[in-house]
Amino acid sequence: MLRKFGRQGVWIMNRETLWKIITLVELAAAAVVIVLDLLIPTLVILGMMAASLLLRREPIRVLGFKRPPSWPRLIGLSFAGAVGLQLLDVGVTLPILNRLTGTTIDYSGFAHLQGNLGQLVLLLVVSWTLAALGEEMVYRGYLQKLLTQLVGPSLPGVLITVGISSLLFGIAHTEQGLIGVVVTTLDALFFSWLKLKMDGNLWAAVLAHGFYNSVGVIIFFFTGPIYGLW
Repeated sequence: MLRKFGRQGVWIMNRETLWKIITLVELAAAAVVIVLDLLIPTLVILGMMAASLLLRREPIRVLGFKRPPSWPRLIGLSFAGAVGLQLLDVGVTLPILNRLTGTTIDYSGFAHLQGNLGQLVLLLVVSWTLAALGEEMVYRGYLQKLLTQLVGPSLPGVLITVGISSLLFGIAHTEQGLIGVVVTTLDALFFSWLKLKMDGNLWAAVLAHGFYNSVGVIIFFFTGPIYGLW
């Protein structure tokens, strides 16, 4: 961990250990931002991510951005996965959680969306920028990269990385109540699985997240909130 140099016995830290400490500090800082809901956490952590990449002299592609063998296949699978996840949430997850907790997911943040075309357009833009691209860069990109550097790429390491990053993603959605935290945590597990299934390609998670949010927002615009199918 430490190396001794010169007659004076000056001790300096091993480079690998130093980077692990920096990584741990970055993770802790990001977790604090998320748990305390400081400002807009996604934007704050994107700033931290940019500083980290500059410090490490790493390109943004280390987050998982890569050209897939087939864009149509990636887009199609991401869309199908997003629609399937929406159906699973409203058909199974939400109804079960409603009955277990005696409450429903909090959609008050979308109170003015139904029938409001301006709100629909705004939320679709936000869905693909701050949510899909921004959140995926933070949670499935930056945070998973840091966690992997700490726990390694083995199966136990992957499970820890996916579990912690997904839990933090859920905590970032506390405005939707307890059910919202649980659902978004489970959604994050799916986005992580899809990314891994697509050879670690972050674009898969970005697209699935964007499609998932878009489907939900469009349905809400026409029908209002859906708390479950039964």
